[in-house]
Order: sequence, then C-alpha cells, then structure tokens
Amino acid sequence: MSAIPSTIFRGGKRPFETVVKGFAFLCALVSILTTAGIFIILMSEASTLFAKVSLWDFLTGTEWAPNANPPKFGVLPLVNGTLLITLGSALISLPLGLLTAIYLSEYAPPKARKIIKPALELLAGVPTVVYGYFALMALTPFMQDVLKLDLKAYNALSGAIVVGIMTLPLVSSLCEDAISSVPKALREGAYGLGATRVEVIVKVVLPAALSGISAGFILAISRAVGETMAVTLAAGQMANLSFNIGEGMLTMTAFIVQMSKGDVARGTDAYQSIFAVGAALFLITLALNLLAQALVKKFRKVYA
Repeated sequence: MSAIPSTIFRGGKRPFETVVKGFAFLCALVSILTTAGIFIILMSEASTLFAKVSLWDFLTGTEWAPNANPPKFGVLPLVNGTLLITLGSALISLPLGLLTAIYLSEYAPPKARKIIKPALELLAGVPTVVYGYFALMALTPFMQDVLKLDLKAYNALSGAIVVGIMTLPLVSSLCEDAISSVPKALREGAYGLGATRVEVIVKVVLPAALSGISAGFILAISRAVGETMAVTLAAGQMANLSFNIGEGMLTMTAFIVQMSKGDVARGTDAYQSIFAVGAALFLITLALNLLAQALVKKFRKVYA
C-alpha cells in the first residue's frame, strides 16, 4: 500500500483550503455587517423622532396617529395588535404542529408520510398575500355568515388564523426533526421497561427533544411577529388598543407597509416613526431569537 502523505495528519494547509476558509469567513462577515448596518440605520433614524418624542411616551402611549395634528406616537396599539395576532396564531400552530410532528415521526406509515409531508411543504410555499386574500374573501365571510360571529370586515381573528396556518409547516418540520433525532436506544429502553407507546412519547421522547421543540416554537412565533401582507389584508389598518379579536387591528409590520406606500415626506415625524417602529420590531425579534438559543443551550446540556 502506498503511504498516505503525512501533511494530511499534520494539518498542513493548501492554497485551495485557505481560499475556501477565507470565502466562508467573508460570507459570515457579510451577514454580521448587514445586521449591524440595519440596526445602525434604524437607530440613527429613530433617534431623530426620539429627540422630539420621549422614549417613555413612545413606549407607554395609548394613541397612535402620526399624521394627526398634533401627532400621537404611542406605540402600544401597534404592539397590542401584533401580540394579539401572534398569540392567536400560536394557539393554532404550536399544538397542531407538535401533534403533526408526533404523528409523522412516531405513528404515520410510509404511505401517509409521503402524502402529508409534501402537503405541509406546499402550505409553506403559498405566498403570504394569497393567505391575506383568502382571509378577506373567504374566511371572514364564512365566520360571519355561517358561524354567525360578530366580526368586522377586517378583524384580528382572521389574521391570527391565517398566520397560524402559515407557521404550521415551520412548527411541524422543526419539531419532527427534533423528535426524529432522539436516539432509538431511549425508546427501546423504555419499551423494555414495559412502557406503552404513549408513555414513551410523553415521558421519554418529548423531554429528550425539548430543546429542538422549544426552539421551533420560538422561531415560529418570531415568524408570526414579522408577518406583513397577510395581517395587512386580514386584520386591517386601524390602530386599536383593544382585546376584542373581532375588531380590526394594526400591527407593527402593517403600519410600516401603510406608511411606506403613502406620500410621506422624508424627514418628517411620520417618516421617522417608520424607523422607530422598525427598531422596536427588530429588538423584539432579536430577543425571541436569543431566547430560542438560550433554550436550546439549556436543555441540550440536560439531554445530550
């Protein structure tokens, strides 16, 4: 047998490997610089508004009317609309997504899996504007005429339902990956002790996959927070500080769309409010992603 070059084991560097390493570093650097650039621009533009409106009034104000005279810059109505739709969608997508993942990984025969998996992937590929028009033209009239619910033409309930349907494939896919990665030895050990399939899933598989499941939940919620077109069409554009899901709401993303498509003069307070809301939305999403990473790190130590 011919001898293997010792440079392979000594970690000798070759020009091609150096180029690949440098290219990979540049890709990572571009991602970091892009994120930092977005943050800097948002904060620099928002600081102009905060020079006129105190940060406390912005965070605790209950009226949002940037084009009024005098303008009102209380972001709570936008946060309220965002949270109502996000929590409503979570009540739909999280349990259904987890149960779907359990069925696909633990119960589904190969034929059923081949049908359900592509169907979920198809849901993930539908454009968000289609979901918005579906809620506006079909879902809301159905709940008004058939279910006899007291709903406005634009309402938070329809927005929550369609966003829940949109995030369902994400939850089921991430949860299924986490459940499938649990070693078979854990399942076989539980069966060997006389546990039933339900006991194995509830007491062994789900706790072992908790890190991936938690991360999937948080990422799906982050996706719901950042949704734009579906909630713009379904929930309307009325800044409303109410917990009635039958009324129209204005989310943070919908406000950005509303102001960006209008004739807003650059440098005005209304224009700067776009960046202020964008900065708040950026920080909320960042906090959710950091929470997901913390949960993964915490539970992975326990079940590694």
